[in-house]
Parts: sequence; structure tokens; C-alpha cells
Amino acid sequence: MLPPIHWEIAGGRAIGPAPFFIFGIVNVTPDSFYDGGRHDGPDSAVSHALQLAEQGAHVLDIGGESSRPYADPVSQEDEIRRVLPVVKALRDRTGGNGLPWALSVDTYKSGTAAAALEAGAGIINDISACSFDPALKDVIAQYKPGYVLMHSPGRPETMQDKPAYGNVVEEILDFFEKKLKELVVAGVPEQRIILDPGIGFGKLLEHNLDILRHIDRFMSLGRPVMGALSNKSMFGQLLGLAADERQNATQAATALLAARGVRFHRVHEVRLAAQTLNLAAELYNA
Repeated sequence: MLPPIHWEIAGGRAIGPAPFFIFGIVNVTPDSFYDGGRHDGPDSAVSHALQLAEQGAHVLDIGGESSRPYADPVSQEDEIRRVLPVVKALRDRTGGNGLPWALSVDTYKSGTAAAALEAGAGIINDISACSFDPALKDVIAQYKPGYVLMHSPGRPETMQDKPAYGNVVEEILDFFEKKLKELVVAGVPEQRIILDPGIGFGKLLEHNLDILRHIDRFMSLGRPVMGALSNKSMFGQLLGLAADERQNATQAATALLAARGVRFHRVHEVRLAAQTLNLAAELYNA
């Protein structure tokens, strides 16, 4: 059986031990590609988040801006207005640091990250690697949260405009190595960082498949890897599936990534992912 691990987040708090960690997606947005508008009010988002926690989410990942290709950007003020009440309600519901799960905010904006961390979030999930808002690096260095370092060659509104790579795996490896060094020099503890190669972010189907076929290469950097491919368009391209028909493909891919040693999984259907990963944990041959 795969040995359990811990992950250290803000305040030195550790979540785990667990063989795998599940990020449950909580979109407080009207336009996310899969569930936009279903939970775009605080009460609905909190209710949904609590359901995901009951289903087995270790992390509730709250987002106030869609990062789908060609999505319109959201102002920092609107993003804070969307996510902060959800963070506070979930923090208050369980008594602050006694949380049975961790709270993450999916943002690249320094002001949103600081407000969320002050309000009780312990993790920042950043699609930009601190490149869209350079002040975010200072916030991460100050609060030292758990940090998801993701690769994207550009902003959502332009990232799918003819993405090109010589060798996508090696280029992302070089990117991660450089960014890890920058963050550690800035004062971010390396043990709080996990890596997300950014499936679907500035990548064509061939790039996504190359990344997934060689996912273990990213583990050479000594940090855990995130699988974030829940219901993504690659399944539509490969299998002709609409967005609401991709659950089975998502679970199959999740199981395959788990068998390759991917420890973190960001998903919409937490109950199904928990079943998949619990089975993978039992069958895993280290």
C-alpha cells in the first residue's frame, strides 16, 4: 500500500496523513466551464463545499474567477466579494484551526490571496506562478501557505492562441526548477509547494497527452504533483464527450495517474474520486 504523507500549509499546520489528497472544486462563478452558475452565491457555495467535505475532500478549493480558455478577467474587488464570504463561513462553521479539511483559494491576485489567508485559508492555488501579479510572491513569502505552483504560458484570455513547444515536458521541468528556486529564495518553504503542470492551460491535446504520459518526470524535482484534469476538454477531443459526460474518463485518468505516483487530485466529483483513490491506494504496489 502507498505510504501516507502529510502536507504542511499556512501556520505550520499539516493536513494528512493520507496516501492521496483530494481538492474539491468550489466555483463561486457564473461562467466556469463545468459548473459555472450552480454555486455562484455564498450560501450555495458553502453548502456545496460542505457536501464535498463529507464526500472525502481534504481541501476545499474556492475560486471566484473562471480560468477556462478565453474567459474574461474579473477585478480583484469582485473576486474578493465572491470568495471571502465563503472562506469565512467555512472557517466559522468548524471553529477556526480545528478544521477537518483545509481551505484553498484559487487566485493569482495578491490582494485576494492576502485577504483569504487573513480570513482563514491555508493554501493558495495559483495558475500564474506569480507572473500575472508579481506582488503575489511577497504575499506567499509572508504568509507561507501551502502553494500550488502551476504552469501556464499566458493568461486564460490568450493562452490557447497557438501554443507551441519544442519539448513540452522538458520546458515545463525547466520552468518548475526556475520557479522553485525563486520561491525558496523569497522565503517560501519548499515543503509547502506542490507542482501542477497545467493540463489544458496553453496546451494542445498533443501537449496534454505528452505531459500525462511522462507525469513521473516532474517528480524528479522532489515535490508532489497535482493531477488537475477533471472533466476537461481533452476528454471531449479524445472521446467525443460533452462536458457533462466526462466523469468516467476523469476517473479512469485519475486512477492511472495515481498508479504513477500522483498524490494530489483536483476534482469536481469528490465522491467518485475518493472511491477511485481508495481503491488505488489498496492496489498500489510501491
